Amino acid sequence: MEGFWAEPTLPWLFVSAFISSTLLPGGSEALLAWMVLQRGEWVLPVSVATLGNVLGSMLTFAMGLWLQRRYPLRILSAKHQRAQQRLARFGPMALLLAWLPIIGDPLCLVAGWLRFNWIASLLLITLGKSVRYLAVAGLLHI
Repeated sequence: MEGFWAEPTLPWLFVSAFISSTLLPGGSEALLAWMVLQRGEWVLPVSVATLGNVLGSMLTFAMGLWLQRRYPLRILSAKHQRAQQRLARFGPMALLLAWLPIIGDPLCLVAGWLRFNWIASLLLITLGKSVRYLAVAGLLHI
């Protein structure tokens, strides 16, 4: 085996990051931190984790688009309606917070539901998630 699959931990990091950015529970930060410590380098692990996490968020975004097309007029509760209104007010910039636990995944879902521009959403999600993974890797001292 050569390349990406030659090192079995990288695919697991990708899968872990992907799953943790969908509506399924999970976390990839511990695996990333361990890999950075074991490898002594951060570029490839941070890149793999960021890619997996962003793709998972964009899948959640696409689910929101699909739900909006399938159920365009259904609002589940006044609480959900207020959340949608707040997100619509902040626009795609709110997706800088897509990395946050608990609220990040629903943000991506609702952003899709609200039909945010997917390119702007992709860029902002990527920025937020890459900064988070860089911080986990110990590269940012905030």
